[in-house]
Amino acid sequence: MAMYLTDEQQAILDGKKGEVMQKVMKTLVQYGEIFGADKMVPVTSKYNHLVTSFGLKALGPVYELMDKLIDAGAISKQQFSMDPRPLDKNVPSNLIMDLVFKKFMYSRQDFYEGQLEKLGLLDKDAFTCACYLDQVGNKPQKGEILSWAESSAVVYANSVLGARCNRNSGIVDLMGSILGFVPSFGLLTDEGRKAKWIIKIETTKKPEAQLLGSAIGMKVMEDVPYIEGLDKWLGSELTDEACTYLKDFGAATASNGAVGLYHIENLTPEAKDMGKALIMEDAKVYVIDDKELKRVYDSYPVIWKNKDAKPKLCFMGCPHMSLQQLKDWTEKVEAGLKAAGNKKVQIPTVFTAAPGVLKEFEKTPYAARLKATGIVTSYICPLMYMNNPLAGKMPVITSSNKLRTYTTARYYTDDEILVKITKGDK
Repeated sequence: MAMYLTDEQQAILDGKKGEVMQKVMKTLVQYGEIFGADKMVPVTSKYNHLVTSFGLKALGPVYELMDKLIDAGAISKQQFSMDPRPLDKNVPSNLIMDLVFKKFMYSRQDFYEGQLEKLGLLDKDAFTCACYLDQVGNKPQKGEILSWAESSAVVYANSVLGARCNRNSGIVDLMGSILGFVPSFGLLTDEGRKAKWIIKIETTKKPEAQLLGSAIGMKVMEDVPYIEGLDKWLGSELTDEACTYLKDFGAATASNGAVGLYHIENLTPEAKDMGKALIMEDAKVYVIDDKELKRVYDSYPVIWKNKDAKPKLCFMGCPHMSLQQLKDWTEKVEAGLKAAGNKKVQIPTVFTAAPGVLKEFEKTPYAARLKATGIVTSYICPLMYMNNPLAGKMPVITSSNKLRTYTTARYYTDDEILVKITKGDK
């Protein structure tokens, strides 16, 4: 069945607003038809968020496309934030790694950011995967229609904020923003937001966010889960602590599976409004207890060449850390070092966060205290760093299940990471 288009949309498809806009509309129409969309709906959020933030040398066709959009005046109807930058001189590296980063990988970064500014970049600090944090300012409202990519941001916007967005790909996110319309299917529809899985949490303690998200993501894949029993550990209000937990939890569901939306009973907006009415009649059930989480943890492969190698680097903040996380981890690291009888971390460690978050953090006494422990703060994307073949050969540890999934980094729980960086991996 052909998609219904309004007169305005049909006029764009017919080329009445120029060839470039015609191609943009045609792309989104074809995209929608693949997934059974019956119409286009307006994008209603104030800002957009784009995933392609890195000036890879190999992305020549992208830069060519951007120039065509700019030359045709096909500019985003919204200002937008971006995923994190790939480079930061403060992050540990060597001369050869730097050469690979700057000459062979991200050599077009400055050029590409110039294109983004012309297309509608929010500001030069709007580079983060956690654009919804208060210090960044791109937090959509409940019910708003988005044209976002970046899986961890999409799942947060859908689940925690109650906005509506599909898991779009890079460039498609920008095209939706340029047109001001996106095809209506999947998570934009009421039916597409219903749960096909009931997840019963029966752990004896608060489950690790990244580990729980991984278990659910691998089980349900792209389906929507309705989670029972997690409110026992998180409460019934979306406090800063609960939102931080859900930020990391959701990123793991989205990367270890393909979850774009989850409902948590008595906590997330739609679950509070509709309760079990969100669950489909034939929903499957998955019970998660301590034994199941251990099984999932033990199943992770270690792909280091030497499985017993001493870690050379630790990354925390994928997705980017919140302001409260930076404060809490400052205290954890200080306490861990004191208990171990050390003054500095024993493994080079990088905490990553949004530029806006880092600016606020620098205003607090915690910043100097964290620096004194030897930990480096940065705004980069750890995944983009690890894409360097030389970095990929390094034994890197993390508590991010997203980073573990897409790179050679080895996963440990937060508690295990704390011991390793403060006591040493002996």
